Amino acid sequence: MLSIIIPCFNEEGNVAEAAEVLKDTLTSADIEYELVFIDDGSKDRTRQKVEELHATHPVSLYSFSRNFGKEATIFCGLKHCTGDCAVIYDCDMQFPASTIVEMYRKWCEGYLVVEGIKKECQRESAIKKWGANGFYSLLKKSGKIDLRNATDFKLMDRKVIDTLNSMPERETFFRALSSWVGFTSCRIEFEVEDRKNGVSKWSFISLVRYAITNLTSYTFLPLQATTVCGIIFLVLAMCTAIYLVYQLLMGQVINGYTLVVFTILMSSSILMIALGVIGLYLAKIYRELQQRPRFIVEKEVIRK
Repeated sequence: MLSIIIPCFNEEGNVAEAAEVLKDTLTSADIEYELVFIDDGSKDRTRQKVEELHATHPVSLYSFSRNFGKEATIFCGLKHCTGDCAVIYDCDMQFPASTIVEMYRKWCEGYLVVEGIKKECQRESAIKKWGANGFYSLLKKSGKIDLRNATDFKLMDRKVIDTLNSMPERETFFRALSSWVGFTSCRIEFEVEDRKNGVSKWSFISLVRYAITNLTSYTFLPLQATTVCGIIFLVLAMCTAIYLVYQLLMGQVINGYTLVVFTILMSSSILMIALGVIGLYLAKIYRELQQRPRFIVEKEVIRK
């Protein structure tokens, strides 16, 4: 059986249509399935819309007490799905349902992870592409994880799901973790479709915050960068000291007010950045030690 994990946040306009599209696609392909909706503390009627589907579809619903973020919804779905394999599917239907059938066939061939990869030609702004490529390049160089054009749209065998569920960390990055665990995998390219209803919940600020969180979770690049900045500043300081000594030996007096101010500002900036980066890692350690749950389920509706 195939579990379809569907994270939702204010998606009342897409829930019913997504369920129908998946039903038509998977039934025609003769694939037994279940739909696992995860409501991430929606403020609209998303929960009610999913509950209405319970009588006519193999639907389970897990509704959070508040908004915990997409990572929490994915791992909640992985924890509660009962299929032999599972796929993550966005409720906005930008992932083509027909690709799920291709993924399922690949799983039947023996692949434990089937990744959905966006085709290169996408309708994204140049700034967003530049930012995403920069993030993935940093992650690849520092964390040895290649996520270029990767998405959350992937199918995983029960063995992979159990492995991910066994990981105790609280701050998770599903795309990176599902690649880090290894297992026999393959890739399927797909075209991102237009969003059916509503607008994206990802703002520029939330994307930047998401990138920083995940970069510090899987690499030590920020710490290494501050070290490099310190070395560069040390070299500049030594060169400046040699120049000043030379000028004194030559009998020339230099007005050092501007140089002193510049040096103080430069060194203070590097120190503050370094303290900020260290504080960020300490905060992540503190949150892990608190052992708070990744999510809190307020209401459950289990499929029939």
